[in-house]
Amino acid sequence: MIKDNTNESLLSVGDFLLDVHTHTIVSGHAFCTLNEMVVEAQRKGLKVYGITEHGPMIPGTCDPLYFRNMYIVPRQYGDMQLLMGAELNILDYEGNLDITDDVYWRCFDHVIAGLHQLCYDDGNRSQNTSALIGAIENPHVNIISHPCDGTASDFDIEAVVLAAKRTGTLLELNNSSLNPYRGKKLARPYFSKMLELCRKYDNPIIVSSDAHHTSQLADFSFALELLHETCFPKELIVNTDVEKFLQIIKH
Repeated sequence: MIKDNTNESLLSVGDFLLDVHTHTIVSGHAFCTLNEMVVEAQRKGLKVYGITEHGPMIPGTCDPLYFRNMYIVPRQYGDMQLLMGAELNILDYEGNLDITDDVYWRCFDHVIAGLHQLCYDDGNRSQNTSALIGAIENPHVNIISHPCDGTASDFDIEAVVLAAKRTGTLLELNNSSLNPYRGKKLARPYFSKMLELCRKYDNPIIVSSDAHHTSQLADFSFALELLHETCFPKELIVNTDVEKFLQIIKH
């Protein structure tokens, strides 16, 4: 149940200025084009919008050559800035990703890395923690997508939060992972713990829709409910501050 949002430190729907983890038909299992997603992002009033197609190990996604050609896409649509990035896959317990060539790193406006069951074998607590921290310590990675969705069924959340704080890497609160339809039973308690620790260590987070259709874009309803329940402070959510976010992804 969402608590009364009279506390100004709590987030409201109108505070969200950016959504930078979304997918188009290029990812192979999404349903809208780049132009359709951009138009919807503008309609919903976003100031920064990000498209992050899946890395090459996800079945049906784009060829890596797609990423090398992203420079041709305009980055400004009216008063909205477009970011063209990628959601790469953590492949092993060292945190290696499915794109390593320096040529490709220069193509991305921002880089997300995440665990996906199609590309990662769930390990023990130590192995899963190592996988996440390895990706966090990659200097090209800006955001860890849905770290608490249950793909890693056991890991040291506190160690991951401290690694993110040390490196300036954002941990994501993923709205899609919290959708009850997805049946991710570990997501809510794990994300609650992540928020508790991020608050304890004054570590910022990012909230993302992980939209695979225009109807999901800038939908943060499930994430907002959890943020309110945990009384997570607004000032630690980078979606409210465009300049702060843009500075973080420059690191």
